[in-house]
Amino acid sequence: MCVRSSARSTLAEGRGGGMYYHACSMSNMLPNIAEVEEAFAFLDDWEDRYRYIMDLGEKLPEMSDAERVEDNLIHGCQSVVWVSLHRDDGIVTLLADSDSGLVKGLAALVVIAIQGMTPEEIVRYDLNGFFSTLQLHEHLSPTRSNGLHGMIQQVRARAAEMAAC
Repeated sequence: MCVRSSARSTLAEGRGGGMYYHACSMSNMLPNIAEVEEAFAFLDDWEDRYRYIMDLGEKLPEMSDAERVEDNLIHGCQSVVWVSLHRDDGIVTLLADSDSGLVKGLAALVVIAIQGMTPEEIVRYDLNGFFSTLQLHEHLSPTRSNGLHGMIQQVRARAAEMAAC
């Protein structure tokens, strides 16, 4: 049952009567950082937050098989995760995918955090701070947290390579 809607998110009743956000249910567009933070502030149950994160992962654009190569694989994560960065007119586009719904959602959060940034801005941006604001590291298993850290490191390293060119 939809309780509140906007063009970018929908508040819905979850299992057990709890409320959660459907990420951008009106379109396949990902929300911005402020909308993610708003959803996390509203959701007081981590089960609903995990569901929201997985909904975000479903909004990621499809990653082609050509992008699913060893160079784009994140090592140190218990799931299979790929990230690929491209630059168009100075702005970085991050493509990501995973075989795990939660990890794909975490990748979507990285995409959201850096959308519209240049490589130099990504290198300077505190991605760990963004995830700390959401209190994710405190609620992820150690292996998921390590995988997220590996994803952040790889995105930052690739952005640094782009910035140097």
